[in-house]
Amino acid sequence: MKRKWAATFIVSAFTLVSPVSSSMIAPALTSISAEFNITNQVEAQLTLSIFVLAYAIGPLFLGPLSEIYGRVLVLQLSNLFYLAWNLGCGFAQNSGQLMAFRFLSGLGGSAPLAIGGGLLSDCFYAEQRGKAISIYSLAPLLGPAIGPIAGGFISENTTWRWCFWSTSIFTAIVQCFGLFFLQETYAPKLLQWKRNKLRKETGNMELHTEFDNPNKTLLTTIQIALKRPFILLFTQPIVITLACYMAYLYGLMYLMLSTFPMLWEQRYHESIGIGSLNFISMALGFFMGTQICAPLNDLIYRRLKKSNNGVGRPEFRVPMMIPASVFVPVGLFWYGWSAQAKVHWIMPNIGACIFCMGTIVGFQCIQTYLVDSYTRYAASAIAAATVLRSLAGFGFPLFAPAMYNALDYGWGNSLLGFIGIALGVPAPFMLWRYGATLRAKSQFAAGG
Repeated sequence: MKRKWAATFIVSAFTLVSPVSSSMIAPALTSISAEFNITNQVEAQLTLSIFVLAYAIGPLFLGPLSEIYGRVLVLQLSNLFYLAWNLGCGFAQNSGQLMAFRFLSGLGGSAPLAIGGGLLSDCFYAEQRGKAISIYSLAPLLGPAIGPIAGGFISENTTWRWCFWSTSIFTAIVQCFGLFFLQETYAPKLLQWKRNKLRKETGNMELHTEFDNPNKTLLTTIQIALKRPFILLFTQPIVITLACYMAYLYGLMYLMLSTFPMLWEQRYHESIGIGSLNFISMALGFFMGTQICAPLNDLIYRRLKKSNNGVGRPEFRVPMMIPASVFVPVGLFWYGWSAQAKVHWIMPNIGACIFCMGTIVGFQCIQTYLVDSYTRYAASAIAAATVLRSLAGFGFPLFAPAMYNALDYGWGNSLLGFIGIALGVPAPFMLWRYGATLRAKSQFAAGG
């Protein structure tokens, strides 16, 4: 059990590193634009969001590769790749180099997002999984809230380049812990090692595991695994539905991240460092959402399982999605109209906190539902969902300045809130009603 939780905390640390790096430069965009003569707002936002674009590509091959070569090898090598390019970002000499290095570091940084869900599926039974998923889900959302706080003071007191160098130092420390404490968890890989050991000891080459297929070559296996996320994304209604809603939540989060500094610096006339402290409200929302959702998610699952004659179902993760789907639009309305009215700074922060609570509870429920539904192919299912959410995280900040210029914070956030109601409120009821039927028709799904 200690090894399971050690793996959970280490993969969460890996997952924390790259989101911190992705958002840490948000308060420093003005400094970067001044140094590299960037005058276009969209190009300035692109230096921030291009990192997230890589999140849409990396999981498509990193998740399936972890189902071939094991979780640990892929995770460690990807993190090393991220470390090298993130370090290079601090030495970029123009905007082109910075964007290229950011994209490449994002490819490596996407590995924990692609593999983490599968690793937790390997380690925990369904009734234990909610708590582990809550810790793991907190990192990619808490990271973007913590990063700008540090980035604001770093860019104000030193140089924006230290935003990258500091995260590289932290990454190296996490990498060292991973080398010593992170062990392989993927059952087919562990059985393969055991088979090879017994073959060597006994000389019996006829020993096989249940996952062996003598008709498959390595190339064929890789091709099938690399296609699986696309197959899941385009053929599984559950994955399509949840991926769309997760994409919307993720896009909103990065839209808020990219525009938060602009609100405090331009409307409330706060310095970069002081303005970055407002990100504490987002971090508080993520933390509170996790603390509420983690125990309740598993408690509800166990009680519903008991009432269902001891048979667990992924749909038992759905009830917590209902309050989450309400918190998101409420938080957007509160944040938008209080910001437009320029009332006391605590009011927009309360709205942001409510929004972030709803976002992380929704994330945790969706990820746990996918892991419960696609246990063996959990990494591919998470990778498929990550594609759309990362594209949204990349695209939403690009239209944010134009949207707020046209609609201001009030109607701009209200528009997003109304879309959130249309997407989020029906989803839990549809999953509860039709989830089991859809899974029963799937060759990939489990727990039906």
